Amino acid sequence: MTQLETAMAILMKTFDTYAGAEGKTDTLTKAEAKTLLEKELPGLLKLAKNKDEVDKLLQGLDFNGDSEVDFSEFVVMVAALTCACHDRCLKK
Repeated sequence: MTQLETAMAILMKTFDTYAGAEGKTDTLTKAEAKTLLEKELPGLLKLAKNKDEVDKLLQGLDFNGDSEVDFSEFVVMVAALTCACHDRCLKK
């Protein structure tokens, strides 16, 4: 597989690893999303100044307001974070 194909496969596998631990297998509950962030993006959580920022991030992931994060919402979050990291690297 190419690097991009590998990255896509890793995104899918990562989402699927955490989805369904509590509820539906194709969505993340708030708790599942928080666990995913804690385990997969620990540096991001360390940069958060307080718990409210993390809760706002989790709430912001749920674009359609169904109290769950589906794969599309997850991918948008990863893309936004990737853009933010890329922008920071360019400024350095």
